[in-house]
Amino acid sequence: MKMSARVCGAAFAAAVMLLSTNAFADPTYTLKLAHAVPVENPYHYGAMRFKELVEAETKGDMVIQVFPNNELSTGERDILEGLQLGTIDMYVGSTGPMGGFEKSFLLFDFPFLFKDLKDAFEVLDGPIGDHVFKKLDSQGIHGLAWMVNGFRNLTNSKRPVVKISDVAGLKVRTMENKLHMAMWRELGADPTPMAWSEVFTALQQGTIDGQENPLTVIYTSKLNEVQKYLALTRHVFSPAFIAIASSKFEDLPEKYQAVIVKAAKAAALHEREVYEKMDAEFLEKLRAAGMEVSTPDLDEYRKAVQPVYEKYRSELGDDAGLLDQILSR
Repeated sequence: MKMSARVCGAAFAAAVMLLSTNAFADPTYTLKLAHAVPVENPYHYGAMRFKELVEAETKGDMVIQVFPNNELSTGERDILEGLQLGTIDMYVGSTGPMGGFEKSFLLFDFPFLFKDLKDAFEVLDGPIGDHVFKKLDSQGIHGLAWMVNGFRNLTNSKRPVVKISDVAGLKVRTMENKLHMAMWRELGADPTPMAWSEVFTALQQGTIDGQENPLTVIYTSKLNEVQKYLALTRHVFSPAFIAIASSKFEDLPEKYQAVIVKAAKAAALHEREVYEKMDAEFLEKLRAAGMEVSTPDLDEYRKAVQPVYEKYRSELGDDAGLLDQILSR
């Protein structure tokens, strides 16, 4: 039976109107995801992949709003507190501030704990990483997947750093992390905690001599403009992770919780790949930009920081054994 042109036209118009209505329907869930670094950083690539995957899987019923570069905060600790307060829904960032929330995270702040990325992620993606994530729930934060911030390296404006004696007296910005600060004291530096948002200006004005971060942060934050010397100390491997406020996660339907978990794991793998490419690329770009790069003998440094292990392993409480498991691998 043939439909008249008029009926066909009316049916087509109705279909177009229905599609248009669905395309512009308000999402049922909108989540604010914040991080503290520029959009050139691997964190942002991971956050945007997460957004893409979640919105595609839910057909736009869940929208992820990404706020980079401290748009909603003054630093990573501020974002994490926002998760606890309910003012921010999701976090992508380093584990650096986490020792103040959950002592188990201090595990990853011990110096020279991991040899390379493969070594680190064998631990993080296994039972030890799962165990640490579970501890977060009591803090109102639900860990989803491990990302990478990277191996931290020292920059300064005073002199090349090769031997430990070259570190002596340098005023080095650190996170407010007692293990990081203790390590620099053992090496003879003057560790100075400071919010990341203040670091560039402090370096520019000479308030501090240097700082320590992965190459991705050093390059994307343009620290070569205020720092002459880069030492590949690789003194701490800094994990990163993607997390959601526990209360927000629990309020989601189970099918959307599953979407969030799956998308976070896929986005984390993407972020790791981006980091590896950028780490090599940015080292060459920093050299080309005029930074003088040195490669210290790290055996000397490892021996010098052993007192940090002796002093702080008890801070891990029942989890001190995890440190031995990692070191004996």
